[in-house]
Amino acid sequence: MIISASRRTDIPAFYSDWFMKRIEEGFVLVRNPMNARQVSRISLAPELVDCIVFWTKNPARMIDKLTVLDRKKYNYYFQFTLTPYGEDIEPNVPDKNDVVSTFIQLSERIGKERVVWRYDPILMTDSINRDFHSRSFERLARALTGHTDTCIISFVDFYAKCRKRLSSLKAREMSLGDIRAIAEAFAVICRAYSLKLETCAEEVDLSDLGIDHGKCIDDELISRIIGRPFEVKKDKSQRELCGCVASTDIGAYNTCPCGCIYCYANNGSEAVSVKMSLHDRESPLLSGAE
Repeated sequence: MIISASRRTDIPAFYSDWFMKRIEEGFVLVRNPMNARQVSRISLAPELVDCIVFWTKNPARMIDKLTVLDRKKYNYYFQFTLTPYGEDIEPNVPDKNDVVSTFIQLSERIGKERVVWRYDPILMTDSINRDFHSRSFERLARALTGHTDTCIISFVDFYAKCRKRLSSLKAREMSLGDIRAIAEAFAVICRAYSLKLETCAEEVDLSDLGIDHGKCIDDELISRIIGRPFEVKKDKSQRELCGCVASTDIGAYNTCPCGCIYCYANNGSEAVSVKMSLHDRESPLLSGAE
């Protein structure tokens, strides 16, 4: 079993104490986001968990806790989102220089193969153009060189719940020309810094640029981490274009206070405030009571 922690919220940044309590007690309860009355009990016993995939923009609070996971012989890796955006787009993400330092610290702690860099999503506004992304990506790639093997990119989706927020920033739909120009520039930079470049859930074919469709929850990477063959089918609950293999997500929507305007997992700050007020470190549910 693969545990996803979590596409729905940033557990390492905001709920690491709760997560470690779940590890201590050996299980977690997860409410079905489509049916609030349905709650599943998920075992976190080390012998049943093949790998944990953490998704985060700031795992600083998690790093010191990894010793416990190592002692209990859990396998894990991080999908680490690091973009060049400011507070107008990612209002509650720490200063990016600090985030770069955290990325390097994490990589030095667990190894570069287990820290996957996400430059995600790529969006464009009046001031954020192709040149901005090329310069920003090169600067980050240079800073992270030797600390990751892979970078995953995606281009912004105008989901209904975040369309208004994106429009307030004057973000615009990206043309195929924009996508290919940015991707080509990134591919050149990645070759210079020995990084593998992949896309996440993108229809566009960039294979002629040396960019493959990726798997964020990646059975091949997991096989290398756990040191044995590991095969699992594609995750049918994800979008058709998503290459991820099947996993069990233990997060909850509307619980991430990062406030990123492009986020599909939140309905707005009020909804997040309500859900966070229901969080109890001791509860087996991330938000609310059983």
